[in-house]
Amino acid sequence: MVDIPNADELIQIDRTPGKESWMDVPPDLSEGRFCYPAKPKTLEYLGLPNARVWSPSDEDWQLPPDWQKIIHEGFKERLDKYRSLKVFMDICVRCGACADKCHYYIGSGDPKNMPVLRAELLRSIYRNDFTMAGKILGRIAGARKLTPQVIKEWFSYFYQCTECRRCSVYCPYGIDTAEITMMARELLNLLGLNINWIKDPVANCSRTGNHLGIQPQNMVEIIDFFCDDIEEITGVRPNPTFNRKGAEVLFITPSGDAFADPGTYTYMGYLMLFEAIGLDYTISTYASEGGNFGLFTSSDMMKKINAKMYHEAERLGVKWILGGECGHMWRVINQYMDTMNGPTGPKMEIPKSPITGTVFKNAASTKMVHIAEFTADLIRNGKLNLKPGRNDHLKVTYHDSCNPARAMGMLDEPRYVLQNVCNNFYEMPENTIREQTFCCGSGSGLNTEEIMELRMRGGLPRANAVKHVHDKYGVNMLSCVCAIDRAVLPPLMDYWVPGVSVTGLHELVGNALVLDGEHERETNLRFEPLENAEGADE
Repeated sequence: MVDIPNADELIQIDRTPGKESWMDVPPDLSEGRFCYPAKPKTLEYLGLPNARVWSPSDEDWQLPPDWQKIIHEGFKERLDKYRSLKVFMDICVRCGACADKCHYYIGSGDPKNMPVLRAELLRSIYRNDFTMAGKILGRIAGARKLTPQVIKEWFSYFYQCTECRRCSVYCPYGIDTAEITMMARELLNLLGLNINWIKDPVANCSRTGNHLGIQPQNMVEIIDFFCDDIEEITGVRPNPTFNRKGAEVLFITPSGDAFADPGTYTYMGYLMLFEAIGLDYTISTYASEGGNFGLFTSSDMMKKINAKMYHEAERLGVKWILGGECGHMWRVINQYMDTMNGPTGPKMEIPKSPITGTVFKNAASTKMVHIAEFTADLIRNGKLNLKPGRNDHLKVTYHDSCNPARAMGMLDEPRYVLQNVCNNFYEMPENTIREQTFCCGSGSGLNTEEIMELRMRGGLPRANAVKHVHDKYGVNMLSCVCAIDRAVLPPLMDYWVPGVSVTGLHELVGNALVLDGEHERETNLRFEPLENAEGADE
């Protein structure tokens, strides 16, 4: 990993316009400015083309001999298949309403990270190849020919877009820049141009059912360790079941929650919640991944990885699925799944809470409920015994993870839960939360260490909003409902806002939850001492 400047140096952002046309400025592909490519064995396993050893810093990218034809035909196929792509290519008036809304542009000052100009990277080829004006007028009409430099530009900038869709909130025409990025990445994949941080998890998910390649027996062992820790902290041991046919609910969460802190504490919170309410649930060790990196690969791969959860639910005969705290899992489920699977959808029941009797009509087609709305319903119906004073050592703010917020519209449920399990909750500035939330800066598969400086730049707007409440209210904990956020926000906070830690929603639920038969707690789920926590909220 290339050393990065300190925060005081990195915040000096040069936004001076260049004298050259953007079409004439080559991308910076020096070390530290690009993600490492996927390994040949990974591409071969997935059946993706042009597997070879290469680097974006190479002059020769070893493209197929007919690479221009491949891109042209791939572009045409997608224009015919996706009406939205054709619309997005045609209707932009380059008004610039989106220009300063992208966290990567704010943090880097690079004009090609303006959503309008990033889209022009693709749109200029569209005009040249598929419009009469572009063919006749060329550059005057904003058209240009497809060259190796254009391909390098696509790789550079479409892997600096996290597909967060914040820019789309402000677009007067509703152009979804994230879908433009998705199409550009699909075209790059046709040439074997992709990154390891995406393709390796996709391959692992195809092999073992989760992004991290955790084998079934190891998944059981990991969750068993969590139960050991819960028993030590509370005196009560959860009893999850695995691959049990006939359970009412199948629980699926991102494998990142089982692998690394602070996601592990979130998983412990899940287990404690289910034990407290006596939920009849099971965990699959074969479909042990809620995340869907197919979203960053292609629509076909997205459909395949989404389907694995439902095939497993059908095999186990459950009534419905309860999903953990994840971002892109919920975007796929809420935004694309009905289109992929057709109007009939999976053959399960409309989810109904066995504890409160609430029917989740919003999940009628997907048969899958987000754990934040499930827990909010439990609290609203008085089904949980909570001591929010156990979290009094924390001053908490909430990061609306992009996909649950913008793609799912889940804005109030996590806040309702937080306000019931914490006594000290503070909102960040209005234009940085809810629908306008800033991205963590490392979504869509960009959570990789070789681009750490780019990640810190991309995360600057989010960190700046956290710094505001840290300085004003003493906030020391940033909560969220996304496994990728829980992985990428800790280094971002350490860099920009030292003193602020990161948590999942259900870690805080686990801290506050009173289990039947538990002994007096001396620590929270991180084994940190609780000062006067017992009864502090009374």
